[in-house]
Parts: sequence; C-alpha cells; structure tokens
Amino acid sequence: MTANPTPSAAVRLAGLRVVLGGRPVLDGVDLTVEPGEWVTVIGPNGAGKSTLLRAVGGLLPAAGMVSLFGTPTARLRRRHRARIVATVAQSPVVPPGMAVFDYVLLGRTPYVPPLGRESAADLAAVREVLDRLDLAGFAERQLATLSGGERQRVFLARALAQGATLLLLDEPTSALDIGHQQEVLELVDQLRRDGDLTVLATMHDLSIAGEYADRLVLLDGGRVVASGPPREVLTERLLALHYRARVRVVDGEHGPLVVPVRPTRPG
Repeated sequence: MTANPTPSAAVRLAGLRVVLGGRPVLDGVDLTVEPGEWVTVIGPNGAGKSTLLRAVGGLLPAAGMVSLFGTPTARLRRRHRARIVATVAQSPVVPPGMAVFDYVLLGRTPYVPPLGRESAADLAAVREVLDRLDLAGFAERQLATLSGGERQRVFLARALAQGATLLLLDEPTSALDIGHQQEVLELVDQLRRDGDLTVLATMHDLSIAGEYADRLVLLDGGRVVASGPPREVLTERLLALHYRARVRVVDGEHGPLVVPVRPTRPG
C-alpha cells in the first residue's frame, strides 16, 4: 500500500535576501508556512516585514529560494500566480473615480479570458464578498469618498474575491476601529478554517497578532530571531531585547496580551 504524499508547504523560503538601495533589507531568511496555517511576521520598524511579503508575492527581486505550494516562483506564470496568491498592501494604488464594486471586481481578472468579459459567476463572487464584509451598501460609491477603515475593507474584499489559496496581509487592521478589526480578522480566520486558505501577515499590534496567529516570526535587522507559538515569542525578554520596550505579558483567552508599562518616575 502506497502512503499518501506529504503536501507541499504553502510558502517555503530558503536563504531569502533582498537588497534595496544598496542595503540588505532581508539577509538569509528561512521560513516555512504550511497549508491552512496562519503565520504573522512581527518586528520593530525597519525589520523587513513588508519587504518579506512583497518578495513572497513576487513584487521585489530577491535572491535565494521562494517556493509556493511546491513550485519555485520563477516557474510560475503571472496569471497562475494571481490565482493562488492575493495581497492586501498597506497603501494600494486606487484608480481615480473607481466605484467599490468595480474595484473589487478587479480581483476576478485572473479568471477572465483575454479580450473577454466577467462572467455571471465573477459578478456573484463579488456580491458575496461585499455582503460578507458589510460593504454591499457601498457598491456604487467611489473609493475616494470612503473613510480609511472602509477602504481597508474594500482592499480586503478585492483580495478575497480573487479566490486565492494564499493571502498576504500587510498590516490589515492599521486603519480600522476595534470593531471592524475584529470583524475582518474573524472573517479571515473563518475562511481559513472553512476552506483552503493560508494566511501570511504582518502586524504591529502584538496582542492581536498573538490572538489570531498559529505561529509568530520575529524579524530584526532583516533576520529571523525567533519563531514559534505566540506564547514562546511574545515574552518580556524578547520584546525588551528587539523592540527596546518595557512591557508586561499576561495570559489572555486566545493568546498572550502585551501591555506597555511606563517607567517609574522619581518623586
């Protein structure tokens, strides 16, 4: 009897190196993300978090090995890559005058034949995503008229409409109030649990990162300095060393909570 083959990693990086402006931003990064896993990359400003996501998404030239679902990215055609990888950047470029529905519909581009038009299934996929993200009422609004938090949900909607199996999230909650932070992250987590979705994210909010990620990867100076379950990475010692921060870490229901501590003032 033949054993079932081991599934390929969703993301595999080996010796990843990215040089920008003559300076190494990432230097020898090794990372594996398994299918269905949620991995969040954390680290101080300038650590290389966003650069890592852009390299995985094929948006930056990089040395070393980058493989997606067992295939080196150099062998992936652009159209095929767009069907398996969706990215939500911090500040996406938005065409002027574009309505929400039309922008989200751009996520279906990899499925539209050359010189063809969107199908009824494409339009239905967009409507479903808008409903799930509480954006149906904004469908005809221009993106420029929305608040920062509303636009952030539209950016996520486009990525989800793409139907990709790997979702790259660069600071996905930075412009959201706490209610919509929870809604968006719970939706992403539910989609991950219901189907074939793998999440690789970056986050500044360490408590939120620890609540949702299966595993955290701590970058500093372009290198991985810690990796593991949130309770192993979010420690007072590591955060003091790499963030130069005074914090207290307490146990929460879903993960460790990081609380800033002000220094004691004399007198």
